[in-house]
Amino acid sequence: MKKRLDIWLIAGVLAAAFGVWMFLWLTREEGAFVVVEIDGTETARYSLGESLKEEVISPWGKNLLVIENGTAKVTEADCPDRLCVNQKAIRYQGESIICLPHKVVVHIEGGEEGGVDAVAQSCGFSGLCFVLENGGGDCYGCQADFGL
Repeated sequence: MKKRLDIWLIAGVLAAAFGVWMFLWLTREEGAFVVVEIDGTETARYSLGESLKEEVISPWGKNLLVIENGTAKVTEADCPDRLCVNQKAIRYQGESIICLPHKVVVHIEGGEEGGVDAVAQSCGFSGLCFVLENGGGDCYGCQADFGL
């Protein structure tokens, strides 16, 4: 009887773990930016939409970061263990590639890129201005057109 309960307990724990894993896998979001940190300080930010090869140089060594097809991967490194090179390409928010000997962290941030984002500011005249991130803007009250 006790062995049968152990089997049910193990099956229940495995089913719960599988359910949590499926939930996390189904709700993951694609990232928009690749962020490079060296020794805890952000040194670069790239769009996942671009294709590039960038050498990441830290005081402890060099890594080659390749961004293509919406993924980021470290393809070369001069560290002794090269674990960062053996990690899979990353593309979803929260994923990271870490090179401990070089103190380099590459991780994915952000959601959708390039949406319209308005910033409200006072124009100094009589109205409230909305300056769009992608250029342009209108001032409501004095009807000025900033044409940024």
